[in-house]
Amino acid sequence: MDGVVSFLTGFMAIIFVLVVLLIVLSSCIKIVPQAQALVVERLGAYLDTWSVGVHFRMPFVDRVAKKVNLKEQVADFPPQPVITKDNVTMRIDTVVFFQITDPKLFAYGVENPIMAIENLTATTLRNIIGEMELDQTLTSRETINAKMRASLDVATDPWGIKVNRVELKNIIPPAAIQDAMEKQMKAERERREAILKAEGEKKSTILVAEGKKESAILDAEAEKQAAILRAEAEKEKKIKEAEGQAEAILKVQKAQADGIRFIKEAGADQTVIQLKSLEAFAAAADGRATKIIIPSEIQGAVGLVKSLVEVASENKTGVNR
Repeated sequence: MDGVVSFLTGFMAIIFVLVVLLIVLSSCIKIVPQAQALVVERLGAYLDTWSVGVHFRMPFVDRVAKKVNLKEQVADFPPQPVITKDNVTMRIDTVVFFQITDPKLFAYGVENPIMAIENLTATTLRNIIGEMELDQTLTSRETINAKMRASLDVATDPWGIKVNRVELKNIIPPAAIQDAMEKQMKAERERREAILKAEGEKKSTILVAEGKKESAILDAEAEKQAAILRAEAEKEKKIKEAEGQAEAILKVQKAQADGIRFIKEAGADQTVIQLKSLEAFAAAADGRATKIIIPSEIQGAVGLVKSLVEVASENKTGVNR
């Protein structure tokens, strides 16, 4: 019985030792995740900085002194009272974007890095604003941001911190100045509104004038085209009338020529031809001509006709007697 108890006691002791060894071994294995670093000390002195991966430390000798976050961090500080060059007190709150670049310096460089950055930011801000007047302060945010970033980056470099950028979140002037600024902005808005309204009316007037001008040009162009069309129509009408009259004359002359040719073909003597010519001149004399020249051949025929008419008249008179 005593042997069994001794065996169980020894077995339990072995199990305990094994468990302790496993715990110790597991505590000696360290896995460092991404964007982190571990500052390790051995017997209280700085040993190494562990980056991403698996690391082993000696039990009871090595220890992790500080875990360092390597991501970019944001520190939003409360408003700080500052005085401008023209003795105006205002409150400005800032936002600082920084990143730890050296874990060893960050662990051993300053006791409280965030508080140190806040105090350094307030001091730097007061120095910069103290050299500027109120109006310049309100309109020079980019300049102030750049100056503060440069100053803080130099000051925090021994702490293993890099300041990426600094932003002025709010600039809060005194209430009286805020009221004056609001009135000024209101007046500026009203001025711009009046300018825009005047420009709109000017553009409207210009558009109306241009519309009237275009309308007048179009009306004149239309009238010009109408006059051209009327002139062309009148010209075409006169041409057609002249062509009609010429065609009528040609037809009359052709008819007369055809009549004379027909008489000749029928064997008519010279007297008949002269009589037909006389008829043609009679027809011509019935027109608008004021002077007609009768050929000598036709004049003889006229005299013959007149003699025949006179003889016929005398014979008729003797019979009547």
